[in-house]
Amino acid sequence: MRRRAFLSSVALLWPLAVAAQARNPFAADWPDTDFDRAEIDLDEIISGGPPKDGIPAISDPRFIDAARETRLEDREPVMSVDLPGQPARAYPIRYLMWHEIVNDSIGGVPVLVTFCPLCNTGMVFDPRVNGRTLSFGVSGLLRHSDMIMYDRETESWWQQALGQGVVGTHAGRELTQLPALMESWAAFRATHPDGLVMDEPDWSRDYGSNPYVGYDTSRPFLYDGENPPHGIDPLERVVRVGNRAWPLSRLSKAREIRETGLVLRWSEGQASALDSRSIGGGREVGNIRVTDAAGRDVVHDIPFAFAFHAFHPDGLWMLGN
Repeated sequence: MRRRAFLSSVALLWPLAVAAQARNPFAADWPDTDFDRAEIDLDEIISGGPPKDGIPAISDPRFIDAARETRLEDREPVMSVDLPGQPARAYPIRYLMWHEIVNDSIGGVPVLVTFCPLCNTGMVFDPRVNGRTLSFGVSGLLRHSDMIMYDRETESWWQQALGQGVVGTHAGRELTQLPALMESWAAFRATHPDGLVMDEPDWSRDYGSNPYVGYDTSRPFLYDGENPPHGIDPLERVVRVGNRAWPLSRLSKAREIRETGLVLRWSEGQASALDSRSIGGGREVGNIRVTDAAGRDVVHDIPFAFAFHAFHPDGLWMLGN
């Protein structure tokens, strides 16, 4: 009798479970995520291929003196962070290409270093929310081709290109973006001869090679949104400051632009990480520096044009005409 009642209950609940799964195909794999709190439409999120943590984030990385590093080529890009009173740190794209997230701490200050190859968004954040330091992983999910990060404390989802919580307990929260540079290894060494560089992680990866050969001269991957306006190629790099974007083609030709209280400078010497098989052998994209009128570094990043348009649809295109 009890068995019959149990089976009857299962039969009644099964259609409800199937319906719930149809409404939210992510619920089974993310049981600890609060899907009742969402800033976006879940229909915009798709799988990028790898499962949750299939791209392993790095925590507590090791560092060596920049003067001892012999594996990096001069033109290879690195993400560099220079906090007051601490040796500057370089995070090679050859490692971020395969891990996308590094959870670190510099002089006791937590730092979240991120890179989404599909959008070329290299961004560094303060991972503290309400005084609590969050640790981040790679969800394996994409929105507008950009990585969805998740925090391990609440399993909330975060849009990497914005540093914003989009689903879960921290939906609506925003991480503070920190000043950082995407610069060549040679440029970092020249500016910070006593700096530190992230050591090679203990993972079996083909570090130094680009798994997305020819990507930045092809078309955006897993993106079906609008192309940028003004005839700008979707995969042209732009310099983003807030809701403004300067096309790299304009900046590299001018070499220096002074607008809206900012100074943008371009100099040769950095390879595209998303061009040739060898990261250090990619075509020239140049080093970029953005400062205010007093010469202080300004928070910026260098996304592809399609990503800027997708996440800043009302953004201003600084075309110089």
